[in-house]
Amino acid sequence: MKLFKRFKGIFGRRDRGEKTSQSAIPFRLNFLLWVVALLLLALGVRLFYLQVLNGTSYKALVKQSDTTTETSNVQRGMIYDSTGKVLVGNQSHQAITYTKGEDVTDAEMYKIANQLGSYITVSTAKLTTRNEEDYYLGSSARLKKVEKMAGIKSSSDSAYNKAIKYLEKHPSVYKLTSSQKNKAMIYATMTGAYSLSTVNIKATGVTASELAKVGEHLSEMDGVKIGTSWTRNYPQGTAFKTLLGTVTTSGLPSDSENTLLAEGYSRNDNVGASYLESLFQSTLAGSKKKTEVSSSGSSTKSKITYAGQKGNNVVLTINAKFQKKVQSILENNYTSGISNSSGVYAVVMNPNTGAIYAMAGIDRNVKTGKKTTDEIGAINHAIVIGSVVKGATVMAGLMTGVITPSNNTLTDVPIKLAGTASKTSWFNKSGNADQSLTAEEALEVSSNSYMMQIAMKMGGMTYSSGAQITLKPSIFTKLRYYFNMFGLGEKTGIDLPGEIAGYKGTANQAHIGNALDESFGNYDAYTVIQLAQYMSIFANGGRKMQPYIVKQIRSTNPDGSLGKVLYEAQPKVQSVIDAPASYFKIVRKGFYLVTHGSSSYVTGSALKSVTPSISAKTGTAETVTNGTETETLSFVGYSPSSNPQVVVALAIPGASTSGSSGMNTTMAKEIFAAFWKYVKHNDTSSSSSSSD
Repeated sequence: MKLFKRFKGIFGRRDRGEKTSQSAIPFRLNFLLWVVALLLLALGVRLFYLQVLNGTSYKALVKQSDTTTETSNVQRGMIYDSTGKVLVGNQSHQAITYTKGEDVTDAEMYKIANQLGSYITVSTAKLTTRNEEDYYLGSSARLKKVEKMAGIKSSSDSAYNKAIKYLEKHPSVYKLTSSQKNKAMIYATMTGAYSLSTVNIKATGVTASELAKVGEHLSEMDGVKIGTSWTRNYPQGTAFKTLLGTVTTSGLPSDSENTLLAEGYSRNDNVGASYLESLFQSTLAGSKKKTEVSSSGSSTKSKITYAGQKGNNVVLTINAKFQKKVQSILENNYTSGISNSSGVYAVVMNPNTGAIYAMAGIDRNVKTGKKTTDEIGAINHAIVIGSVVKGATVMAGLMTGVITPSNNTLTDVPIKLAGTASKTSWFNKSGNADQSLTAEEALEVSSNSYMMQIAMKMGGMTYSSGAQITLKPSIFTKLRYYFNMFGLGEKTGIDLPGEIAGYKGTANQAHIGNALDESFGNYDAYTVIQLAQYMSIFANGGRKMQPYIVKQIRSTNPDGSLGKVLYEAQPKVQSVIDAPASYFKIVRKGFYLVTHGSSSYVTGSALKSVTPSISAKTGTAETVTNGTETETLSFVGYSPSSNPQVVVALAIPGASTSGSSGMNTTMAKEIFAAFWKYVKHNDTSSSSSSSD
C-alpha cells in the first residue's frame, strides 16, 4: 500500500510535470511566432520606405556612383540691326577643353597640366602671383621643401596656407621659367573649374601641330578633349562695340559674381560684361549641353542627354548703315574749335514710337586730344545744354498762366537786378536791340530775356531794372517740375544700363540768381537722350515716349536664320502732357520760325532750304573749360515739320567761342539727309513747309 502510494506520488508528479511542459511549448512557440511576425512587419515597413517612398532617390544615388552629368556651354545668341544685318555674331574655333572630374585631386590635375603644357602654349597674360605659387606647391616634393624651410610641421590646409604666406614673403624661393608659367596657367584653369563642368584650356589659335600632339595623348589625360569654342565677331565693324557691350573671357566678373552664381552660373562661365551683352545675358546665353558619362570598370561611355539650346537673338531698332553714317558725320565735322571740347553726342529717334534709329558719339580727352567712339555718352554724360530747352520754358509759362496764347508779348531787354550781373539775350547785350516779342518770336531769335521774365512771373516777381531779386528757392522747383514733365532732368527709361538723370545746380537763396540762368538752359545739365525725348513730345503733340533700342527677341531656325518672334517691343507712353493743343501750336510755330523765320536774328537759317522741312531749336550755353571761356553747341529738331517722323538731338560741350560756329547745324543737316537716304525714302507728300 505504501509502495502503491509511493508510485502514485511519483507518477502523480510526472503527470503534473508533463502537463506543465506540454502547456509551455505552445507558449514559447507562439512567442517566437509573434517575434518573427513583428520582424517581418518591420522589414516590410522598411522595404516600403526604401522602395516605394524613396525608391527614386536611392536609385539615383546608386546611379550617381557610376554615372555623372557633364555640362558645356553653347553658342550665344546673335545681335542684329533693324534690317536683319548681323552686328554681333559667333566665330567657331577648335579648342582644347578640360572637364573636371567629380573626385579628381589637385595632384592629378597637376600631373595632367604638366603633360598638356608640353603639347600646347597658352597665354599667360592673366597669370597671377597666386597662380604661380599654387603651381609651385603642386609638386609634393617642393611643398615639403617649403614646409621645412618655413618650419611647418603639420600637413593640413592651414599648413598649405602657411606655405603660401611663406612664398609671398620670400618670392626668391621660386622662380618659374616661361615653360613652367605656361603649365601654371593651364593648372590654374583646371583647378578653377567647377566639378563636372567644361572649361577652355585654349579657346583660339590652336595650331595643327598642337591638335595632333594632344589628340595622340588624349587617353593619357583624363578630362582633356578636343572641342569647339566660340568668340564674338563684328561683321559690321567694331564701331558698335561700345553700345553692344563685351563678353568676359575668363569667367564671371567679380562685381556681379555672387548674383550670377545664385542664378546658376559657374565661376568659369563667360558672360556679358557690359551694356547689351550684359543686360540681355539670360536671353543670349542659351542653355548648356548635358552629357551623361557612365563608368563600368575600365570602360567609359558618353551619351548626350540634352543637346543644349543656342541663345536667342536680339534685334535692335538701330539701322547699321545709318548708325555708321551718323558716327562718320560727327567725326568729319568735329575737327576745328575743339581744343577744350570733351566730345560730341547725337541721338536719332522716332518721335511717335520711341525707337532709336542711331546713337553716336565721340569722347575726347581734353589733355591728350585722343578721340574714342562713345555712343553710350548720349545717356551718361550730363551737359549744360543751352537754349534748346526754351520750348519747355514757354510751355511752363503757358501752363502756369503767366502768359496765354492771346497775351504773350514781352519786351526783350537786358535783365539788371541788384546784386547780380546783367543777363541779356545774345543779340541785345548793350540794350540797343530792345524789341517786343511774342512767344513764337522769342523762340525764333532765342531770347534769354523773354525766358527770364517768364521765370520771374512764375515766381511772383514783377521785374523792374535795378530792383532787388525777390524770387524764392521754390522757383527752382517750379521750373524743374515742368522741365521734368518734358523729359529734361530725369531718366528716360531707355533699355540700356548706366543712364543718368543729369545734374542739378544748387537751389538755395544764395544761388537765386541762377534761377534766371535755369530758364534758358544755362544751369542744370541734361543728357542728349533726354533732348531727343523732349523734342519728340512736341513732334507728336504731347506724348512722352520711352526711348528703346531693342526691337525684338527671336529664336534661331535650324538653318541659322532668324526664327520666330518671342518678344516684340511696343511703344510705351510714359505720360501725356495735360495742355491744350493751342499751347503746342505756339511752340511748334516757334520751332518752325527758328529755321524759316525772317528775323535778322533767326538762329537756324542754314536749314531753311532743306527738304523735307525741318523745325528746330538751336542752343549755345556759355561755359568755362580749363579756365577758358567755351560754349556748348546744341541742336534739337524734327522733320517733316507738318508730319514729324524723325527727331535729331546733338550736343558739343566745350567748343571754342570762335572757329566752331555752325558746327551743330551742319551736323544736324547731314544727319537728316542721311536718314532720308538710308532709313526712309524722302516722301514728298510729307515734306510740307507747314508750321502747324
